[in-house]
Amino acid sequence: MTTGEIELSAGTVAYRDTGGDGPVLVLLHGLMMDASLWDRTITELAADHRCVAPTLPLGAHRHGMRADADLSLPGVARLVAEFLDRLDLRDVFLVGNDTGGALVQLMMVDGAARVAGVVLVSCDAFDNFPPGLTGRTLVLSGRLPPRLFGMFMQQMRLRPLRRMPVAFGWLTLRGDAATARWIRPVLERPEIRRDAVRTLRAAAADTGLLLAAAERLPRFDRPALVVWARGDRVMPPEHGRRLAALLPRGLLVEIDDSYTLVPLDRPTELARAIREFTRSSAAT
Repeated sequence: MTTGEIELSAGTVAYRDTGGDGPVLVLLHGLMMDASLWDRTITELAADHRCVAPTLPLGAHRHGMRADADLSLPGVARLVAEFLDRLDLRDVFLVGNDTGGALVQLMMVDGAARVAGVVLVSCDAFDNFPPGLTGRTLVLSGRLPPRLFGMFMQQMRLRPLRRMPVAFGWLTLRGDAATARWIRPVLERPEIRRDAVRTLRAAAADTGLLLAAAERLPRFDRPALVVWARGDRVMPPEHGRRLAALLPRGLLVEIDDSYTLVPLDRPTELARAIREFTRSSAAT
């Protein structure tokens, strides 16, 4: 897997790319995360898929964005579309987990150019935005000025606090090492704190955007896989069932022994579901 950087309208975006043949997967992460969310799933899929995972400006990125960049979720979704265009990625399968799945939904209702199908993995949906106690706490903290937001986030250096339900505790059963790594940019770099606060304030100002998107999801007529953690405590499992039923070509797979971040908790099972989905989509 190689790493690269690309200059987009909002700023510099880093990404990982396995190259190779096979279906192209573009994997999107959530707030306060980076592309490493997908590392173990990519390891399982790289033999017969090309996996491309950008680190989006959602709070764990390494390059500050331009002052005029639109860092709302619709703005970041448009940035993903620009990323696909610039790398000339075609017939891709968009895969989104956590708030990455919200980005996929926004792209689905905006035409989803270059997209052959989608995979929604335990993600924000319907009225669950910001999602659960975790998301509401994070968005509330975004009301603080960037410097005070950074001071608030300093407590995440301590594992017992990271494991609390208001932090990452209900997001992953096994991924604490990843969460400790993801918080470093916002703790250490003022430009990342500024970007994170901009995104969180935009989210607070538009909490109904996924309800509006859901009204248009039935128009998405391409293959769609919904993978949900059966024991999810942040993203209601009922939402996974509703999404699968809403999509004309929706398929539901539920996974045990996992919280929201299925790529961390059950990467092999997630990779198996994605592989079966891309194979069946190619067959039709």
